[in-house]
Amino acid sequence: MDNRITTSIVTIGDELLIGQTIDTNSAWIAQQLNGMGIWVHRRVAIGDRRQDILDVLKQESALSDIVLLTGGLGPTADDITKPTLCEYFNTRLIQNEEALQHVLHIFESRGLPLLNRNLEQSMVPEACTVIQNARGSAPGMWFEKDGTIYVSMPGVPHEMQGMMESYVLPHLAAHFETPAVVHQTLITSGMGESFVAERLVAFEAQLPSYVSLAYLPNFSLLKLRLSAFGSDKLAVAAEVSILFHELKALLADILVTDRDIPMGQVLGELLLEKGKTVGTAESCTGGLIASWITAIPGSSAYFKGSVVTYANEMKMKLLGVQQDTLQREGAVSEAVVREMLAGALQQLNTDYGIAVSGIMGPSGGTPEKPVGTVWIAVGSREKVVTVKHHLRYDRDRNTQMTAVYAMNELRKLILQ
Repeated sequence: MDNRITTSIVTIGDELLIGQTIDTNSAWIAQQLNGMGIWVHRRVAIGDRRQDILDVLKQESALSDIVLLTGGLGPTADDITKPTLCEYFNTRLIQNEEALQHVLHIFESRGLPLLNRNLEQSMVPEACTVIQNARGSAPGMWFEKDGTIYVSMPGVPHEMQGMMESYVLPHLAAHFETPAVVHQTLITSGMGESFVAERLVAFEAQLPSYVSLAYLPNFSLLKLRLSAFGSDKLAVAAEVSILFHELKALLADILVTDRDIPMGQVLGELLLEKGKTVGTAESCTGGLIASWITAIPGSSAYFKGSVVTYANEMKMKLLGVQQDTLQREGAVSEAVVREMLAGALQQLNTDYGIAVSGIMGPSGGTPEKPVGTVWIAVGSREKVVTVKHHLRYDRDRNTQMTAVYAMNELRKLILQ
């Protein structure tokens, strides 16, 4: 769409360029803008250097209707965004009374000494509209120049998000007439991206020009997102809904969920619906499965606990795994995860359980059991399913894939 509103997101900070800090701000901002029909044209990361900031402001304003900046507004000497903005907008720093009172209140309420560098955070470019920061001491700034909107916000994610939600997003919505944008996402498991794409050749061929299908693989799951733009949101939503039901029908055998939600929520909602409980016995995942389940609010209604038994002696002591089984089969074996599952069901007194044991790497493998060998057992006292996987990635990815596979196996068992 040539008439769409475009945005450039600029993140400022040397820590981003050297990988010391991961840029989560851009992803969050992009999600919010996309939901209101504003297209993110570019995402740029730059260091704390005056000329780089000046250059990026000039370059991005030539490409986008909106330039959003985060970072460089702190109280230390390396935070140079405000004086550089003054140079770019040909203005000067002045003290904002409301920002000053806010800084004074923060330090007085906490009983902390107020330094000059903290007071300087109430200084803002005269040409800007000040965005008060309810979650911190550094205010944000809104500028308009030659038809482009510029917004500078703190790099602290919690503070930036507060400003976006309370001020920036509502003002952008009022300033621009944006198109309707509709997304619907489903998640599959058990079939590779290329094979899914082959199955959907005819479906994709019949999509209207304003509807697109995106493939988003991640840790043994594949997200498929239908996106559509248009002037009438109800009409666009109705058409996407019809297409989405067609897509679901084509992928019914590998469908995990028809919403863009984490696996912990998928499993949790199913357990809640069935009125059942679950616990985990984890070795190679080190509690990751339990962490994903308990990340969902309200998970105490169906999750009782986890037993993390990394060492063999703990598998025996806490879960009742037999020493003979460990010596005969090894810790990474079907027999051991079966006994781990049985022990978890007994100790945690749950309806269902998950047990995992594997070799995540990079070392520890043998010719018989190479790195990436994983055994999973899921089930209840009445029915148990075991699965063996041969993963081929690094330690972190192997661990996360094991967690996904295990939770999805339990989901499938519950639905049988």
